[in-house]
Amino acid sequence: MTGTDTAPPIATAGELLSHAYQMELEAQERYDFLSVQMTVHNNSELADLFRELSRIEGLHAREILEQMKGREVPQIAPLDFKWNGGESPEALDLGDMHYMMTPREALLLALNAEQNAFEFFDHLLKATSDPEVKTFAAEFAEEEKEHVELVLKELKKYPEADEPLRDDMDPPVAQE
Repeated sequence: MTGTDTAPPIATAGELLSHAYQMELEAQERYDFLSVQMTVHNNSELADLFRELSRIEGLHAREILEQMKGREVPQIAPLDFKWNGGESPEALDLGDMHYMMTPREALLLALNAEQNAFEFFDHLLKATSDPEVKTFAAEFAEEEKEHVELVLKELKKYPEADEPLRDDMDPPVAQE
């Protein structure tokens, strides 16, 4: 599980909302990037899916901003977020994205990100005793579970056996 194994606990609802907001923003940005990549590869179906996921993440971010109103919400510096590594659990790994990425590979990246986000909130739900943090964690975990199910549904359209073999006709070359 990414982001929760050794991360310190989130203590308040405001702190959780700050984390959730950052997660949604990063996910929105990465899905937008995948949408562009699928457009470049003339896969309009997946481009539309990733554009929709980006839109949904943006809606979640706006909902979280509304939930923040009237609360004490800490401003958290990027390195002070309570998840392992430098990025949120829901952020797609940019290192795994490449120009020859297939729709299945893109969906597997999305699935991993959504599962990590679900696990982050589910872990928090189980680890906290604060009722308000529990309520928000349960809500966010359910949203992420819905995203996992959506990506799994799309993944069925691209079975592993249908992956084409790819030869990079112009592979990267180290510069001297």
